[in-house]
Amino acid sequence: MRAMLLDTPGHPVLRPADLPIPEPRDGELLVRVHACGVCRTDLHVVDGDVRAGKLPIVPGHQIVGTVEGTGRRVGVPWLGWTCGECRFCRSARENLCDRARFTGADIDGGFAEYAVADARYCFPIPDGYPDLQAAPLLCAGLIGHRAMRMAGDAERLGLYGFGAAAHIVCQVARHEGRRVFAFTSQGDDDAQRFARELGAAWAGASAGAPPE
Repeated sequence: MRAMLLDTPGHPVLRPADLPIPEPRDGELLVRVHACGVCRTDLHVVDGDVRAGKLPIVPGHQIVGTVEGTGRRVGVPWLGWTCGECRFCRSARENLCDRARFTGADIDGGFAEYAVADARYCFPIPDGYPDLQAAPLLCAGLIGHRAMRMAGDAERLGLYGFGAAAHIVCQVARHEGRRVFAFTSQGDDDAQRFARELGAAWAGASAGAPPE
C-alpha cells in the first residue's frame, strides 16, 4: 500500500513509502481509507511537540473508510486503544487512560491506503454522510461534543480559542438557540470575523473582557 511516513520529528517532511498491507489481530479491523483529515495534533506529532510512540509512524487520526470483508463504513479517531482496567477506564473516562495509545502517534494512522484499528474505537458513519465532511468530526467534532455535554444546558457559552472544535460548537449552539462568546488570540481579526459569521454574539481577544 502507499503511505506517508514520519521518520524524524522536528523535520517536517513526510516520506512516501510502499508498505505491506497491515494484518489485523484479534479485536482489530482492517480499514480501507477513503479520507483522513489533517489535525493540528498531526502537525504537533510531526514537529515533535507531541511524542510519537514509535518511529517511523504513519500520521493521521481523522480516518473515514470501509472495513475490509464487510464494507461497513467507519470512522477512526485519535484515541486508538485503552487498557480497560485503570480507574479512568472503569469510570467511563477512557480518554484519560493511563496506558492509552493514540492513532497516528503510537498506532499507524490514516495517511495511507489502509489502517488497522481497534474495533472498540471504530464508529459507524451514517449512510449518505460524505467522507470529507465526516472526517473532521472524528476529532474536532468529538472534542466539541464532549465540551457541550460538560457545559450542560447553559444559555451562554464562552469558547476559548476559535479553532476547528469551536467553530463546530458555535454552529450547533446557535442552532439550539444559545448565545456564543468567542475568545481568540490578540489581533486575530480573521478568527473573530469568522466567529461572527457563524453567529457568535461577540468575538474578541482572550486578554480582554466580554460585554457580559
